[in-house]
Amino acid sequence: MNPQPPIATAMGPALSGIAGAGFARRRIPASIRSLVLAAALLAPAAAYACHLATAPTDRWTIVRDDGADWLKTPCGERFYSLGVNTLDGGYDWREKDNKVWYSWRAFDPTIESWIARLRQRVADWGFNTAGGWSLPPAKLPMPVIVNLELGRRSRFHWFDPFDPATAERMMTLAHEFVAPYKGSPYRIGYFSDNEVGWWAGALFVFYSAKPADNFTKQRWVAMLRQDYGGDWARFTEDFIPPDGVASWEALLRSGQYTHMRPGGHGIRSVREWTGLVAEHYYDLSEKAIRAADPDALYFGDRLPIYYDPAAVRAMGRHVDAIATNYNPDAADGWIAHYYWDGLEKLSGGKPILVAEWFFAANQNRTGNKNNGHLMTVETQAERAAGAAAVTRNLASIPALIGSHWFQYYDHPKGGRPDGEDYDFGLVDIDDVPYAEVTGALAEANRKAPAIHAAAPAVPPAMQAATLPHAAISLTDHSIADWPKPASLLPPLKASPGAVDFGEIYLSWSDKGLNMATVGQDYYDVDLFRYDGPFPLGESYRVEIGVDAGAGPKRLTLFFIPPRTKIKDYLEMKWTVCAGGADEAIREGCTPAGDAEAMYFGADQPRVTAEMTIPWSYLGVAPPVAGTRLTAEVAVTSWHNERWMSLSGAPPEKALAKPSAWRRFTLGDGAAGAAPAAADRRG
Repeated sequence: MNPQPPIATAMGPALSGIAGAGFARRRIPASIRSLVLAAALLAPAAAYACHLATAPTDRWTIVRDDGADWLKTPCGERFYSLGVNTLDGGYDWREKDNKVWYSWRAFDPTIESWIARLRQRVADWGFNTAGGWSLPPAKLPMPVIVNLELGRRSRFHWFDPFDPATAERMMTLAHEFVAPYKGSPYRIGYFSDNEVGWWAGALFVFYSAKPADNFTKQRWVAMLRQDYGGDWARFTEDFIPPDGVASWEALLRSGQYTHMRPGGHGIRSVREWTGLVAEHYYDLSEKAIRAADPDALYFGDRLPIYYDPAAVRAMGRHVDAIATNYNPDAADGWIAHYYWDGLEKLSGGKPILVAEWFFAANQNRTGNKNNGHLMTVETQAERAAGAAAVTRNLASIPALIGSHWFQYYDHPKGGRPDGEDYDFGLVDIDDVPYAEVTGALAEANRKAPAIHAAAPAVPPAMQAATLPHAAISLTDHSIADWPKPASLLPPLKASPGAVDFGEIYLSWSDKGLNMATVGQDYYDVDLFRYDGPFPLGESYRVEIGVDAGAGPKRLTLFFIPPRTKIKDYLEMKWTVCAGGADEAIREGCTPAGDAEAMYFGADQPRVTAEMTIPWSYLGVAPPVAGTRLTAEVAVTSWHNERWMSLSGAPPEKALAKPSAWRRFTLGDGAAGAAPAAADRRG
């Protein structure tokens, strides 16, 4: 999202105590007490062996210490960054366009007095960093990571990135944009942009329609020509060129979309194109930023709650750490671990910073409607509990060096100009804190550095082959009611050259065997052209095989995208078919009896769903704790580009060999299920 217009020792509370009762007992003169109190109000949110303002250098670094990654301050101390986005004072206006906005002018006589109150607040709440879209250190002396919007403002994205003039613009603008921050010991580093996305399909078809004099279109045609050895017939086996286009030269001149053909292997070239453009972007951004401010860290472009594998591989060669935004996976604060494991592997082990995460509640004082697909719960109490859990869960990931909350204040009453209208604030538009949320975050933030220092090397997952007993609802659009660590299967093994793109949970009840999945993969409606119903062979799908004692049974959960995108995300459908995926693809889908499923990953490319397979479908009566069964699970991405399975074998091979399926025992429910939260969006 874009807004419109030792560290673990908190300095705020420490100085507050010195300036209060302790000073009174020592009868320090009032004038000295006033100076110390003023220093406390303007002090950073943490204590150091030296103060950042007088640090011997302005360079921040990243270190690995006892298995966990940390930032390291110019004073040489470990730093786990707990930030808040938009510490900027809000808007210059209070009321505009029949909307009420957050504006410092409504609450303080000067911006300086607003900043003093702000710094004391965020210190009290345990935050130590100014996140994206915050005031510069000259006004707000806090550690800060700056969003430059370098690619957007230099017209890299969606123009002509391979035009030589693009590199010149980026180099020139980088010097201009870093000027307010260069040399400041508060400046940690820079984001080059926010949520570029690297939407592979969109990137491919967009440049397919550019004119022949576009440098990037020329590079696009040259890549395809090389991929297919100059053989036009081979190219058209995978792609559908525009009508009347029958040669490479005509393809260059065409201003119409080129589409991917069903049954082909065009997704390889689509992914390659993403990698080429991403490599060019990160190369230019790194060179420009390091030339402008060589002592700063470079964090990339704040990935948008999704990542393209080719883009992350390119990014890893140029950044100091990977920045990603994130939407929690459940209202109870659960974080899916495949996401972070994949980032580490694809980037070559680079540290990770969560540049933006959030929670909203329908119960809020601003009147925000929470009108999209981002994490929303019903009450501020649920919001507080979920947010605190996310803070702790993120801190427990060894590769993370910090997490930044989005954002300081609520969206305006009536929503932003782009329509987004969320209760994301730590304060409402009247500058009143949401006490439950800030209190819960303060406690979690204080614990976060210690949690991170003790972060486990292995993420939580099923410790034994025992499936927990749990009452699972398929109608709440949430996995908050799942006993997740107990039901989370070990990481699935991906196809050669790929990384995990999701995870699987299994539990059981008297009704049947329950399965949930959280994953990610991007489907573009403009890239893929087909006639008739969507071809199941191109679908994202989850296959499961189970032998509960009456012989092996298989079924497949297919996800079906729409032909057109009405909203900013795809509202997909789903279908459960009896048997294996190949059988359904070849002969058509046969309904899987009373098996039920629910898809609720509305923020596509997130794929989140759950399913119950009745015991009757598996050919047995409802079992009891201690019963044994065997199972195998496999997931295939859109267009058959990659797969993963529990055994590590390709899906059809893995599911076709029941004798090799994993053995499980039905547990007695001792692990218990987490209480369901009133989450309607995942």
